[in-house]
Amino acid sequence: MEVRWLDDFIALARTRHFSRAADERNVTQPTLSRRIKLLEEEMGTTLIDRNSLPLSLTLAGEVFLAGAEQMTRIARETKVRCNEIREQQSNRLTFATTQTLYLSLYRSALLPFSAQHNLPIDLNLKSTSWVGADFVNALAQGECDLVLCFWHPTMKVARDLDDERFESLTVAHEKLVPVTANDGDGRPLYYLPGKKAHPLPYIGYYENSFMRSVLDHFIQQQSEPPQLVTMNENVHSLSVKAMIKEGFGFGWVPQRLITSNLEHGSLSLAGDNSWFVPLEIRLYRNRQNVQPNLKQLWSLLEQGLQERALVF
Repeated sequence: MEVRWLDDFIALARTRHFSRAADERNVTQPTLSRRIKLLEEEMGTTLIDRNSLPLSLTLAGEVFLAGAEQMTRIARETKVRCNEIREQQSNRLTFATTQTLYLSLYRSALLPFSAQHNLPIDLNLKSTSWVGADFVNALAQGECDLVLCFWHPTMKVARDLDDERFESLTVAHEKLVPVTANDGDGRPLYYLPGKKAHPLPYIGYYENSFMRSVLDHFIQQQSEPPQLVTMNENVHSLSVKAMIKEGFGFGWVPQRLITSNLEHGSLSLAGDNSWFVPLEIRLYRNRQNVQPNLKQLWSLLEQGLQERALVF
């Protein structure tokens, strides 16, 4: 049984005439007659008294009419609600970012900003485990509307994102800083640059991570290269930080990730500011994405950043 058959029956019950009901329903009279017959077969009883002029409903037809009107009303209301949900979902923005930026910037700044302007965004939690190429592919293929990531000219992902397909906003500046656990007296366990006879145990990054190329380039540019022995490599800065806190070595992590640790003395800097590596944090979108909420949010972000009313 189809909902349109119920609408056919309701039209016939109202007009009491097959021809007029068919015109109202924009179908041929034989089609309407066939559908009414199918309803009667489905119910197992006669619904229309065809021997009366004008047509009349049988007792079963009267009962069926009340049910048909209720079912079509529920169907219409349900369709409206489903369309509202679909529209709400289509207006929500999908966001992708790294694990570090999810914890340090997305929840504290971007999410409240979008809520303030009633422009909801949903985080793709899978993105917190992605590597650089995953972000580029997701943005290019429309799997997300916004990507928030670190930027440095030596990053491959930066070169891939800085092309004509995408547009970016620099929302904040960051530094990679060398950090170490402390000894029993509260002094740094390790301090740059180290010595050839006693190289520093180094907690680094995998080759496909955001930070690897940045640090490789930075270390190569030093007039006095640090003396390092790699103890462990990770994809994410949070994992690097965890290994450092356990005293396995020193490493570079984003400054905003360890601010509270430095303040409370659970970690210390493993070098002066000459060992700091500047980074940018950029927000990217696909220029071909015409989602209205994306355009509005992007404009608000641009305005807030230009007027310095928005600080991340």
